[in-house]
Amino acid sequence: MPSSRRSSTLNVWFALGIVYVVWGSTYLAIAIAVQTLPPLLYAGLRFLIAGVLLSAWLAFRGVDLRISRRELAGAAVVGILLLSVANGLVVLAERTVPSGLAALIVASIPLWIVIYRMIAGERVGRDLLAGVLLGLVGVAILVVPGGLNGTIDPVGTLMLFGATLSWALGTFLSPRLETPRNALVSTAYQMVAGGVALLVVGLGQGELAHLDPGTFSVRSLIAFAYLVVFGSLVAFSAYTWLLQNASVSLVSTYAFVNPVVAVVLGTLVLAEPMTATIVIGAAIIVVAVAFIIFRQNAARRADRMAPIAEAAD
Repeated sequence: MPSSRRSSTLNVWFALGIVYVVWGSTYLAIAIAVQTLPPLLYAGLRFLIAGVLLSAWLAFRGVDLRISRRELAGAAVVGILLLSVANGLVVLAERTVPSGLAALIVASIPLWIVIYRMIAGERVGRDLLAGVLLGLVGVAILVVPGGLNGTIDPVGTLMLFGATLSWALGTFLSPRLETPRNALVSTAYQMVAGGVALLVVGLGQGELAHLDPGTFSVRSLIAFAYLVVFGSLVAFSAYTWLLQNASVSLVSTYAFVNPVVAVVLGTLVLAEPMTATIVIGAAIIVVAVAFIIFRQNAARRADRMAPIAEAAD
């Protein structure tokens, strides 16, 4: 193998490893951060700081940050759905729900995107529908027994479902809205919009009035810094680079690797329970999500090849 090709392959796997580990570990970092930090204010600052830093880095590289009003509106809508609503609910939920369980519920996002496609009138194959039903069975195995015996907080669980629906809606709408063409520019605006919205809600909830920096633990502050630098900047930069240098099918594997990383880290670091129910439910969700992603990627490849085949006839 030529050295340049070997180097490129190593770069791809290094970037993929960053996405796997960092995004998988954000659930652990969130759980540690909310132990002593005001949840919505810290989350808002996380995305606002990350958005400003990303904008400064792009400007330093000479990237044009000017966008149209329609692009600004589109980026704001996506940012609010993904970061303000979805991430905000995850942050609130992780005060009472284990980080690994939160990651597994959020991992069902691809299932809900398929459902949104069906609601929008798109044709969805029976295979994808079967994958959705399988994934929902996995989610039920995770939450129903714990909800019945009181070991899982029902309010926190409902927040996670709300987060999942909002994240799926934002993902579904994103390609249908006019947003900045440069992915990193779009991300910067989404982070700023999402961060500002979270700060406004946090202030409205009175978090500032009850703010006591003396209660902030070093662990929580380190977790906050980790989320800003690695969770928001490093990992997303790696993800954007991967979209330009690796196959979509390979990049999309993060969707079912991240929850596994989150469960393992939650068990090792926070001593979260690893029950048979969690293992079975997690396995079913991971299989269902992997199936849906690979089937969708295969369908995209078939659509791209169809015009080529017609031209060859």
